[in-house]
Amino acid sequence: MEFTAQQIASVLNGAVEGNPDVKAKSFSKIDEGKPGTLTFLANPKYEHFIYQTDASIVLVNNDFTPTAPIRATLVKVPNAYAALAVLLNFVDEAKKKKEGIASTAFIHPSATIGEQCYIGHFAYIGENTRVGDNCKIYPHAYIGDQVMVGNNTTLFPHVTIYDECVIGNSCILHAGSVVGSDGFGFAPEDGKYNKIPQLGNVIIEDDVEIGANTTIDRAVMDSTIIHQGVKLDNLVQIAHNVEVGEHTVMASQTGISGSVKVGKHCKFGGQAGLAGHIQIGDNVSIGAQSGVISSIKEGRTVLGTPSIDSKSFMRSSVIFSRLPDMYRTLGQLQKEIEQLKKEINQ
Repeated sequence: MEFTAQQIASVLNGAVEGNPDVKAKSFSKIDEGKPGTLTFLANPKYEHFIYQTDASIVLVNNDFTPTAPIRATLVKVPNAYAALAVLLNFVDEAKKKKEGIASTAFIHPSATIGEQCYIGHFAYIGENTRVGDNCKIYPHAYIGDQVMVGNNTTLFPHVTIYDECVIGNSCILHAGSVVGSDGFGFAPEDGKYNKIPQLGNVIIEDDVEIGANTTIDRAVMDSTIIHQGVKLDNLVQIAHNVEVGEHTVMASQTGISGSVKVGKHCKFGGQAGLAGHIQIGDNVSIGAQSGVISSIKEGRTVLGTPSIDSKSFMRSSVIFSRLPDMYRTLGQLQKEIEQLKKEINQ
């Protein structure tokens, strides 16, 4: 597909600076731009590339002011990064869509399948399960018994949905993700661990995206809940009875222990780890590799292990590198004090 700068600006409600008839048929990074491609500039630290790029069209923020000549045509929009997402979605929607039910797919006679669904080869849909309209179930996906899947939801290959779980509308579950596996519940007795049956389920609300090989455990009782708009990266672990608030995002390898309550609009860096039975307020940011062992009030930003306020962590990190020198100085001062004590005693 090929679009002119003017057509792109019309889709994005943007303004063209340069040749409105120049065309782009694919996308590129700004530092690797090629003729006939569209790129974007959202982060000021990459600005120097815009003066060198061979891309034909560049999306920029409305407040961008060039400091040197630019060969490319600019399309100015309020938010270049968000505008790029709109264009990528537009192109993705224009691709040919998978259709129909493969001959090797298994659908239990009691299951209900909505209209215009795609179900790939060797997909499995269990007893009394309901799949909504316009869903895409890719090959080898497994949907257990009494599961509910909303409209416009996509399950990529090897997604596993255990019995009685609920998936909302317009969700995306990437390859290998597992929803509803047993939580890590064992009762110690006489030197061994007895399994505690996990009788709850997982509820995933609308517009949630779950990354590849991410796991969400079912509750012991009641539900593990992932609220609307949550985005989970690859390799995230959500334990039993956790509740994740609306529009919270978690980067790869984040681990949430059992019965944690996470608020709305939180941000978790990669490899963040949370101890069980704590509460995270709304609008909290947790830095990469942070170890959180106690509850955090809303609006705070924390770093480190155990996690502390980000400003305190930054001040402390300056001291970390000086600790060897400080230790040597302390040793010398100790020797001097001992020497002074001997002289005084004499």
